Amino acid sequence: MTAAHKILIVDDDPSILEVLDARLSASNFKVLKAKDAAGAEQILREHKGIDLLVSDIKMPGKSGIELFTDIRKFLPNLPVIFLTAYGTIPDAVDAMKLGAADYISKPFDGLELIKKINTMMALRGTGVGAGPMPLVESGFYWGKSAAMKHLYTMVKKVAVTQVNVLILGESGVGKECIAGCIHRNSPRQTQPYMVVDCGSTPAGILESELFGHLKGSFTHAVKDKIGLMQAADSGTLFLDEIGNISHDMQCRLLRFLEDKKIRQVGAVKEISVDCRVIAATNADLSQAIEEGNFRQDLYYRLKGITLTIPPLRERKEDIYPLASFFADRYAQTQGIERLRISDAAIKVLEEHSWPGNIRELKNTIEAGAVLCQNQTIEPWDLQIETIRENAVMTSDLLDSQAFSIEQSEKDTIIRALKKSRGVQKDAADLLGISKRAIHYKVRKYDIDPTAYK
Repeated sequence: MTAAHKILIVDDDPSILEVLDARLSASNFKVLKAKDAAGAEQILREHKGIDLLVSDIKMPGKSGIELFTDIRKFLPNLPVIFLTAYGTIPDAVDAMKLGAADYISKPFDGLELIKKINTMMALRGTGVGAGPMPLVESGFYWGKSAAMKHLYTMVKKVAVTQVNVLILGESGVGKECIAGCIHRNSPRQTQPYMVVDCGSTPAGILESELFGHLKGSFTHAVKDKIGLMQAADSGTLFLDEIGNISHDMQCRLLRFLEDKKIRQVGAVKEISVDCRVIAATNADLSQAIEEGNFRQDLYYRLKGITLTIPPLRERKEDIYPLASFFADRYAQTQGIERLRISDAAIKVLEEHSWPGNIRELKNTIEAGAVLCQNQTIEPWDLQIETIRENAVMTSDLLDSQAFSIEQSEKDTIIRALKKSRGVQKDAADLLGISKRAIHYKVRKYDIDPTAYK
């Protein structure tokens, strides 16, 4: 018979201690109690084999956060769940960043607390969320920069909890990749993972997509439809570009986050749904709140933990390894020899500001791979506007070959025409420019496209 897990509960309110004791004992846990931080420390030093600490945050004398900081010195791996009132949620979030396992708001749901505890006990010793930082994981390149190492650590800590996550970052930094990583490293990893693009889904359709609808509830509702929230039951729901949802949808989403119930369009009864919510946006939600475009209470519900992905321009040490990664992957998928990126091209890449971040870099490398010769990507193969303005086009960076800016541009257009067999529209697509632009360039440089058919 498996021995009961030992749980230490700490709260200065005797009534809460009794409620916790009754609830945990009924779930076959062995419970130890302390009314303050000092008593808790004494129990932890005297009793071996305590599996979990459940502590209030705000207590007379030493707070729960201070208790957590102290016990980390001699019990660094002891999981801690904080009981927090609304006003101390920021403290609990900060504690999770330091390594606390989770938190639950007062007045707490006893069943929710038991579920969190059972999840943590099941994860102990499984290695979920553990391990060194990989350079590449499921197609996402983490890199070597200090900023990404910190983000990786945060993702691993957050993944094993049940707390909601808000991912912030500019367009193209990989927010959806991070959301997927959290799900794959969570206790819900074998359950559904549903992705909703709130930015591109019209408001009228988004409600039906999320909550589902009943047959006949509106025009064209010819059959019942399960919403993505219900489809994500027991798993994870990723809401991308959450900053774009309407005010009415904000109200409905807030209600769901508060009571974990949904009502399909046209339905009367509510349905309970247990899904973890990860949201992401490139918008400034704080500004949106000030302008009255985003609900502050929804913001706090979504940001159980906030992860901010740094833009590529702030981690330049990752640019070359990322570019090499994309070049190698392109060569593998196309079945061609491995590509090389010249020193001059590397300098151009590292000096670009990358407003489109990783997505822009990936597209740039793939364009360079299409246009390059001799399996070597040179500066003039890269579709970067600043090449024409930057001093890196000087001869010393081009292995002493005297190319002018105009000649480099002309050569690039000719290479594209060769690839497209003289079809200007296809060449324009390769170059990422309009048909009007390539017609202008062809006339400007007196190029005969028919010569490359």
